[in-house]
Amino acid sequence: MTATTRPVNTRRWDIFCRVIDNYGDIAVCWRLAKQLVAEYGFQVRLWVDDMAPLAALCPEYEQYAVEVEPWKTDFPQLSPADVVIEAFACELPASYLSAMQQSPPVWINLEYLSAETWTADFHAQPSVLPPLTKYFFFPGFTSQTGGLIREAEAFVHSPATTGEIRISLFGYENSSVGNLLDAWSQSDMPVTCMVPQGKLLPQIHAWRASRAVEPAERGALQVQYLPFLPQHEYDHLLASCNLNFVRGEDSFIRAQLAGRPLVWHIYPQAGNAHLPKLQAFLELYCAQLPTEVALDVKSFHLAWNQGQLDMAAWNSFWRHQNILQMHAVRWREQLLAQPDLTGNLVKFCEDVFEKQQNKL
Repeated sequence: MTATTRPVNTRRWDIFCRVIDNYGDIAVCWRLAKQLVAEYGFQVRLWVDDMAPLAALCPEYEQYAVEVEPWKTDFPQLSPADVVIEAFACELPASYLSAMQQSPPVWINLEYLSAETWTADFHAQPSVLPPLTKYFFFPGFTSQTGGLIREAEAFVHSPATTGEIRISLFGYENSSVGNLLDAWSQSDMPVTCMVPQGKLLPQIHAWRASRAVEPAERGALQVQYLPFLPQHEYDHLLASCNLNFVRGEDSFIRAQLAGRPLVWHIYPQAGNAHLPKLQAFLELYCAQLPTEVALDVKSFHLAWNQGQLDMAAWNSFWRHQNILQMHAVRWREQLLAQPDLTGNLVKFCEDVFEKQQNKL
């Protein structure tokens, strides 16, 4: 039985992932692999070139029905799966690509998430490389793209904290983190800053040393350090906070699905190539906000991403707390009303299989 005639419930998927940014790439691929198995019953192999980040994200990953394999230089000779996911243009092993030419699968290049309008024009478009065809699949925030990765299971919801401002702080290195901590220390309400293990820790420690802060408290601010959290625990953290600073792609998506106000630290690129991507998201995210609120949200994000945040920026941003919370819930509901990325991906692949069958 060929790949194009294999029954749907026995389709085999291979997902290839290179760990580039510590956790973002593997975090998305792991969620995708789990969902394909749990919700669609597919057989899934996940090829990963660095197993340590996966073990951190999901220490019990071996208990799942996903077949996780180390992606080594001496890649074995294998028959290709029915669907091959080349995550984030990671480039497939040469031997596997050669085997694909003998038995062409549905080949998907899963792209990075972007709100830029041009992605809708390129979403699901083919690149013909006879005898193979590779399709580009773009996650996104509208029905013109591939949607966001999310499970069918209910998301964690917790009441917003009262009597304090609880903030999770996760980001890349940022020269203005000290200014942000100073602003929180002078807050009218107690502020608890939850800091997961990450790249901001050295700068937070330096701030404490420069302010002679011992223990991790200053004025209204209390800093709580957290160990690296597995995905499900991090999801709980996001849902329990009044505001979440997130970075990259996976935590960015989960913060939106938590229905809480967020601040996104987008992955920095040379020549500030990341800023148009940030601005494209902010235009979409802020479209239904009052003009003054939208301007303050955009200004705050831009200042944080450029390391130029000060106390005035924080005050201008957080004075809209109630509006931001209501908007976060509306935005979440808007996202949940759209099909998810995995469902869109499965439907797309099945449509390709059907077209191949019709040509036989």
